[in-house]
Amino acid sequence: MEKAYSIDSGSASLNERFKLAFGLTALIWVTGLVGHFTPLQEWPALALYVIGGIGVVVWRGVSKGEWAEMYLAGGDRARSLKWGGIAGGILFVMDIVNTVIYYSKGAPPMTDMLGILVNKNFLFLFPILVLAEEFLWRGLMLSSMVEKGFNPHLSVFITAVCYVLNHYAVAPVGMYERGLMAMMAFPIGILGGYITLRSKNVWGSVLVHMITMFSMVLDIFVIPNLVPSLFHL
Repeated sequence: MEKAYSIDSGSASLNERFKLAFGLTALIWVTGLVGHFTPLQEWPALALYVIGGIGVVVWRGVSKGEWAEMYLAGGDRARSLKWGGIAGGILFVMDIVNTVIYYSKGAPPMTDMLGILVNKNFLFLFPILVLAEEFLWRGLMLSSMVEKGFNPHLSVFITAVCYVLNHYAVAPVGMYERGLMAMMAFPIGILGGYITLRSKNVWGSVLVHMITMFSMVLDIFVIPNLVPSLFHL
C-alpha cells in the first residue's frame, strides 16, 4: 500500500508540473496578446514570465523537493557545464560574425532594445531573465514532458519552439526586433534542450544562454563602435 501510494503521489506531482508548465505558458501568451493592444504593451506578460518562471520552479523545489526532477539538481552537472561552454562558444562566434554581416548590409540597429537596456536600465536584469527562461522551458516543461513519456527529441523541439514563440508574446519591442531575437532563440533552445536532456542538469543550458546574452550585448553596444564604417545609419 505504501508503494502504491508513493507511485500515485509521484504521478500526481508529475501531472501538476506538466499542467503548470503549459498553463503558465498559455497565461503568459494571453497576457501578452491582450497587453499588446493597451498602453501597457507586453510589460505585464514579461513580468509574469520572469516572476512565474522562477517562482513556480522554486515553489515546487521547496515544497515538493523536486529539484532533481526539474533538472536543477542532480544529474551530471560537470558534463552539462562542459557542453554548455562549448555550445555557448560556438553560438557566440556565430552571432558576432552574423552581426557584422547583418550591419554591413545596411540593416537597421535594434533601437527598441537599446532603449530598454539603457533608458530603462534593464541591462543588469539579463541574468534573472535567463534563469526564468531556463527554469521554465528546460527545467519545468522539458522535464515534465520527458517524464510523461513524450519522445525526447520531440520534447526538445516543442520546448524550443515555445521559447521562440514566447519572444513574440513578451518582448515590448517592434516585431522586426522580436524576429531577430526569435532567430537566435531557436539554436539556444535546441542545444540547451539536448544538453539538459543528456545530462539531466539544466545549468549547462543556463551557461549557453548567458554566453549568448553577452554576445547580444556586444551586438548592441560594442560592434557598432568598433566597425563604424560597416554601418549605414
